[in-house]
Formats: sequence, C-alpha cells, structure tokens
Amino acid sequence: MYRHVEKLAQEIRKGAASVDMVSLPNYGRIGVEVPGTLQEDLLSKMSAPPKSDAPLITSNDLAEADAFVFGFPTRFSMMAAQFKAFLGATGGLRRTQQLAGKPARIF
Repeated sequence: MYRHVEKLAQEIRKGAASVDMVSLPNYGRIGVEVPGTLQEDLLSKMSAPPKSDAPLITSNDLAEADAFVFGFPTRFSMMAAQFKAFLGATGGLRRTQQLAGKPARIF
C-alpha cells in the first residue's frame, strides 16, 4: 500500500540488469502487483496513497516465467493476505506441475 515493495522491485531490477549473464527480455514483469483485496472506499478511509501504476499479475502468468522473485512486507511475521490469496490461486498450476523446476526467491 505504501510502495515499500515497489522500491524493492526497482532495486532488484537494477541489480539483475547489471549482471552480464542475466537476460531480462520482459522488464514489465519486474515490479508487478498482485490483485488487492481491499475496496477503494476502505483504502480511502485508511488514507492510503493512490494506487501504483505497476501492472497486475495473475497466478497464470507464473506459468510463463523462468523464475520468480517475490518481495512483500510482513506484519506480525506473516505475509499479506493479498499474497496469500495469490499463492492460493496457484493450485491448478501446482496440480499440473506447471511450476515444477522454476526457482523462486522470497524477500
């Protein structure tokens, strides 16, 4: 909500782009958001800043990726509900082994 993770994604993008052997043909996939779970009226009551212009990613987009790097804030040592819902939506991909063998890192 406050773009901490967006800043983290920008730094990951800079670092990955600086490595000669790393190819990032689709920079648009670095710095994406998962769909939110809060309605706009509730966000405005919380004085949340305007939404980022980062594109939304769906769980089906993961099937096209070679690897994943996830970053999200934690509260009370737990990931956000939005990310839990996102991972929960990958059941079909996991069942059909479409994510098998793809490296993932979580920050």
